[in-house]
Formats: sequence, structure tokens, C-alpha cells
Amino acid sequence: MATQKRTWLILGLVIGLLAAPVQAYTPKTLRVGFAPWESLQDLTKTSRDVVDLLSQEMPMRVEPFIATDYTGVIEAMRAGKIDVAFFPPAAYVLAERKANAEVILKSFFNGHAQYHGAIITRKGSKIKTLQDLKDKTVAFVDPVSTSGAIYPRVMLLNAGIIPEKHFKRLIYAGGHDAAVLSVLHGKVDAAATYTNDPQGKDSAWSNSLSNPSDRAKIELVAVTKPIPSDNIAIRKDLDPKIANQVKQIFLRLSETPEGRKKVREIYQVDGFVEGKPVDYAPVREAFDKVGFKIK
Repeated sequence: MATQKRTWLILGLVIGLLAAPVQAYTPKTLRVGFAPWESLQDLTKTSRDVVDLLSQEMPMRVEPFIATDYTGVIEAMRAGKIDVAFFPPAAYVLAERKANAEVILKSFFNGHAQYHGAIITRKGSKIKTLQDLKDKTVAFVDPVSTSGAIYPRVMLLNAGIIPEKHFKRLIYAGGHDAAVLSVLHGKVDAAATYTNDPQGKDSAWSNSLSNPSDRAKIELVAVTKPIPSDNIAIRKDLDPKIANQVKQIFLRLSETPEGRKKVREIYQVDGFVEGKPVDYAPVREAFDKVGFKIK
């Protein structure tokens, strides 16, 4: 009888431990991760502006973490080095699997929480269609860049073009501005990057090239299907109270013209709305299409 009681006692303790809620993580310093979607100089300014913004309202110190590539941000969250991160869609999908990330906000532009991938070339080139990219040197941004690699690759595959087989050479520029400059300076024949609208009026080249004559040298070849917008995600075990504070700061900014102007200056979008993991189902489907296995 005593043995049976001990058995039930141990079983009860095990069940209790399994049912106990996961302890929320409350950092003394909130660490915010940034992916290299722009030049290091511009990204450093962006990170500083975001940190200043959060520091005004968060009851703790806020520090930036700038990675050299998208994978660096994901690995930093997986290792517990950052608590909040600005993710492009594909990097977020990887981060939710590899680093237990959870989206809380998604950006919007002109009332839409979506954007596009684009293939661009230098005006005057003979590249007019996707088929013209065969035997050409093409730049992608990063292997896990949504608009600068994943969605353009899906568009190319649907057109019967396999980059590694049909391109003369495929390179990775490392950032959207670098991809644009590689086209502008003739280092590549074409490049994949982002555009917030199908016409390319608000795009990587319109935002990164300050000289109007340089912008006029870039020509749009093709645009991908809409992509769920960039987001802000947290490590899933972050204290819900802190996560909500971060969320409310950006939601409040997005409600007024002055706030939206500030967000636009910092992050080149009009604001943020609440985001959920289900919003990124199309990105997971794109991963499947290109054969990118998410473990």
C-alpha cells in the first residue's frame, strides 16, 4: 500500500510539473534585433531611433542588436540574446520555428499590410521579361529575404526558370540598397528587391537612391504576388506585460498623423497593426515551393 501511495504521489508531482505555466522571462534590459535591410550606416540610425522611441516609455534600458544578415537575428533570438526583433516575413517564419518567435505587429503602407518582390534592371538593357534573365548575372538580397529572394524565386520557377541553372551567375548582395546599387553601377544585369506598390513608386530604389537621375536609370521588369508585410516579433516566453507595452507603443504611434510620420521616417512604412502567425501562411507555402525546408 505504501509503495502504491508513493507511485501516485510521484505521478501527481509529474502531472503538476507538466501542467505548470511556463515562467515568463522579464529582462532587465530590453534587447531589440535588426536585420540588414539597408546599409549599415542607415540601419545604425534606424536602430538608434527605435531604441530612443522605446526608451521614452519602457520602464527599463533598451539596447539594439544589429546583425550582419537575417540568420544572425534569428540565431540571436534562439540564443536568448534579443527579446524583440524587426523581421522580414521569411526570416520571421524561420524564427518562429528555430527561435520560438511570435509575431505581435505587422507593418502597413497605404492602408495595406503587404508589399511585393521586384526584378529590376538598368534602363536601356535588353531585359524586358523574365525569360530575358537567362544567361545573365543576377543579384538576390539574401537566401532568406522574402522580397529579395524567396518570392522572386517562386515567380521565376513558375516561369520555368531555375536561377542556378539558367542564370550566368547568381550572387547575394546582402541588402536591398546593395542590390539596387549593383544594378545602377552595372555590376549585375538585374536584381531582386522590394517595392511597396506594383508600380515601383515606393521601392528599394526610390528610397535608397537620393539622386532623381539615378532613380530614373532603374527599370522595373516584373513584380511578384503580394507578400505579407514585415513585422515585429518577440521571444515567446517574454513577459506578456512587456510584450504588450511594446505593442501599444507602436499602435499608438500608428493612430495619429504625427506618429505615422515618425514611423515613416524611421522604418519607411506608415504604421503597424496587430499581427498573427496565420497571416504568414503564404510565406510558408512559398518556402515549400522553392524547396526550402523549415525544420
